[in-house]
Order: sequence, then C-alpha cells, then structure tokens
Amino acid sequence: MGVLEKLQLGGKVAIMTGAGRGLGRAMALALAEAGADVVAAARTQAQIEETAALVRARGRRCLAIATDVTDSAAVTAMVGATIAEFGRIDILVNNAGGATSGWNKPLEAITDAQWRMGIDVNLTGAFYCCRAVLPHMLRQGGGKIINITSGLGVRAMRHNYMYTTAKAGLINFTRALALNYADKNIQANLILPGIFPHDDPALLQFWQGGKFIPVGRPGKDEELGPLCVFLASDLSSYMNGAVIALEGGGLAGGQVPTGFAPILPLPEGAG
Repeated sequence: MGVLEKLQLGGKVAIMTGAGRGLGRAMALALAEAGADVVAAARTQAQIEETAALVRARGRRCLAIATDVTDSAAVTAMVGATIAEFGRIDILVNNAGGATSGWNKPLEAITDAQWRMGIDVNLTGAFYCCRAVLPHMLRQGGGKIINITSGLGVRAMRHNYMYTTAKAGLINFTRALALNYADKNIQANLILPGIFPHDDPALLQFWQGGKFIPVGRPGKDEELGPLCVFLASDLSSYMNGAVIALEGGGLAGGQVPTGFAPILPLPEGAG
C-alpha cells in the first residue's frame, strides 16, 4: 500500500468533540475529506448541525449529537448513539475545551466551582470520552485516540491555572493510554496547537497579529486538519504517546506561551 493510500480513512468512523466551530470543525471536515464518517459532538446543536451539513456536502455521513463532555452520562449516551448508527468507532478526537470562568484570576480568588469546571472541561471530559470509547476499540481490535493539548500545557501563563494544569495533565493522561493500550493496537497521541485566533479580530489583537511567532503569523484552522488525518491514519501506526506541536516555531523561539512574549514592567529602580 502506498503512502497516499494509507492516509485514506474510508470505512472508518470518527468522533470529534468540540466540533461546532474552530479547530474542531476544521479537523472534522479534514477527516471527512479523507473518507471517514463523522460524529460531531458539542454543546450547541445549531453549530454542530452546520458542521454536519459541511461533512455531508463532502459525501460522508455525519451524526450531530449535542453533548456536554463534563457530563459522564451524556458522553456515554453519545457513544451509544454512535454505535447504534455506525456500529463502530475507529477514531476519537478529544478537542472540546477552552478557557472557563476564573481563568484570569490570582490563585487566591479562584473558587472551588471555578477550579472544578476548568479541570472538567479540559481534562475530565477527555477521560469520560476515552472510557466510553475504549471497550468498542478493544472489541474491534484497535483504534486511534487524538487529544488536543496546548502550548499552555508545557508553559505557564500569568493568572491561568485551571487551563494550564488540565492541558498538562492531558499530556500525561495520553501517555498513560499509550502505555497501557499499545499491545491492543490502540495508539494515543497529542496535537499541541499554538496560536489559532479563528479569524476573530479580538483574538488577533490580543495575540498582536502573531508578531512574536517566528513565522510571523498565527495559525489557520485548516492547517490543523492534515495533521489530524495523519494521526488518524495507518501512516501513524508506530507513533504512540507523542506530542506533535503545530505552532509556527513558538516553542523553539522561547516565547511564553507558545509564540507570545508578554511585556512585563521592570521592578522599580531596575534597568
């Protein structure tokens, strides 16, 4: 089988959480273009219906299921609906996540509820999804798990505790999956995206247009899709527990976090 043939995902079924917009939608469409049928899961039904329509326009089947990944029962129901519709699950992409209430507070101001929500959205949800999907992958004889971490999983940011902690935890959670299920033909890997502002003017301004990123610009959502396809395909069958960064050289350049160098005032009398 040739290289391009190994990238084809025909006959496979992929679950994409956080599929309603941004990177999740871009990766879902890339998987569909490679031949996979897709389950689009996110909290907002209208958004995942839009994603589903785009997947179907590419000639693939798509099931849109409103799902809150922090709700264990909702995740179990989503996986059950996937099996009922398609009969199998070959690929799981844990993309759902993001900043939550309290993300920009000093530690002493963060409430118990804010802490738990930040961890649940960005880490516990991935655990729920993996736990629900793994029995089906084991029965099939293999599968691919792709978890989406962040540059903030390997670097800190001022007054950002829950997100950075959860994304760092997701890295070692994925390594634990890789270790424990490697002999079952299940590969678990991570994508580490850098700055992807999704063409949002406010985010572009916040990240200063990507001026601190070595390549000189932020990422485009569609640039993540091919990497997701590679990790979902047979080409990555010997890759397990890996973190692949797609961030324009931000980590190599030493900026914090991943392509952004905050300007901090010098202490009084310094300089």
